[in-house]
Amino acid sequence: MIEYLNHTPVASIIFVFTLVTSIYAFNDHILFGKFMLHPYSVYRRNKVYTLITSGLIHSNWMHLIFNMFTFFFFAFKLEATIGHWQFALVYFLGLVLSDLPSVIKHKDDFWYNSLGASGAISAVLFSYILYYPLDTLMIFPLPIPIWAFLFGILYLIYCWYMSRNSRDNINHDAHLFGAITGVIVTIILEPAIIPHFIAALTGAGSAFR
Repeated sequence: MIEYLNHTPVASIIFVFTLVTSIYAFNDHILFGKFMLHPYSVYRRNKVYTLITSGLIHSNWMHLIFNMFTFFFFAFKLEATIGHWQFALVYFLGLVLSDLPSVIKHKDDFWYNSLGASGAISAVLFSYILYYPLDTLMIFPLPIPIWAFLFGILYLIYCWYMSRNSRDNINHDAHLFGAITGVIVTIILEPAIIPHFIAALTGAGSAFR
């Protein structure tokens, strides 16, 4: 753990803090309610802080484990690649900006709430894909490894479709716009990532940096 703190302090702190706050909120319904994103209130400039705090809690153990599992496998390597403050920017802009479409979409729905770090983690994942497009990823439950860039394409198509047709109480808009935020912020921070990404796909590239 000390090694992680020394080399990737931002990802380490986010990882531990999200685990602690999520587990604590499982047993504190008052805190759970205060931290959830409530678009009706945020749109009316109340509880704006929930754009951030909603990413510190999760609906259940499965939700938490899945998000933290994904975060663990991509966030630490990404921070080591792009730098500490750059990683923090990708994560927190992904967290906030991924929720804004939900705020607009559900601004008049008093009973709608959202929670979880999925938007921020999608931003991290897609930033990672730009740097390592040919890394292989597994899509649960299929035991078939596929390239990261192909996974990204399928993920975007899935999120776009589900955001318009789903009734599963999952905020697919946050996943979609988190991914888009991750791509845009990464390109702004590192414009050379575009030729790197293309070169990697065509076999003309080498390891970035």
